[in-house]
Amino acid sequence: VYLGGSKFGASAYAENFTTEELVQCIRYAHLWERKVYLTVNTLVKENEFSELHDYLLPFYEAGLDGVIVQDIGVFSYIGEHFPDMELHVSTQMTLTGKYGAELLKQMGACRVVPARELSLQEIRQMKEETGLEIECFIHGAMCYCYSGQCLFSSILGGRSGNRGRCAQPCRLPYQVEQDGTVSDVCYPLSLKDMCTIEHIPELIQAGIDSFKIEGRMKKPEYAAGVTAIYRKYIDFYYENPEQPLKVSREDLEALSSLYIRSERQD
Repeated sequence: VYLGGSKFGASAYAENFTTEELVQCIRYAHLWERKVYLTVNTLVKENEFSELHDYLLPFYEAGLDGVIVQDIGVFSYIGEHFPDMELHVSTQMTLTGKYGAELLKQMGACRVVPARELSLQEIRQMKEETGLEIECFIHGAMCYCYSGQCLFSSILGGRSGNRGRCAQPCRLPYQVEQDGTVSDVCYPLSLKDMCTIEHIPELIQAGIDSFKIEGRMKKPEYAAGVTAIYRKYIDFYYENPEQPLKVSREDLEALSSLYIRSERQD
């Protein structure tokens, strides 16, 4: 389970866990032999570094299984001060190939989340040539900018997506003016959500170690429902890898109805 605490996470406007709640989460998950990974995935300013150690220490002592990190300075700091903590590379580090992945491996990374724009062939090559654990997004909202490297929200209103405060201006309606003619209202920057349920065999065969369901600012019902459906078809594949995977219409409809944004998605 990935979750966020009160600081340094990319879900600044979510109802994140307090320190006490997060410690309880870690202990509860470990009773069920599950792992907990903490998001420390924002860009951290120089004057905030003094807070990082005291923030992470209670979770480290409680047995936190790993952290997912965007900021290369934070990555180095955690590796130095919390040596037994697994370091996972956030998709917002924008890893697009084996050389970047190999560099992070040398710095202590054990798992990388590549840029969402990579092909299966590129992901397979990264896995084969670095030996790192590969975790890939398989379901959820997509950013219109490359791997989330967006400054649109910052420019418009000072709310940085890389600081967990994106206002999602890409989801808003716009009109386009061309040669003096103004178009109807449209959504030119709002991408359709990702859904790869029908591609599970190819994803597993590409060597991906962990499937990631995007769940930022979502309700528990969404996380539980989507996870259960993907778990069902992953198990179907492992039970009979040679049999073509057929996803039922009911499950496809359930996936599409579990999360409907207030903003249009087309």
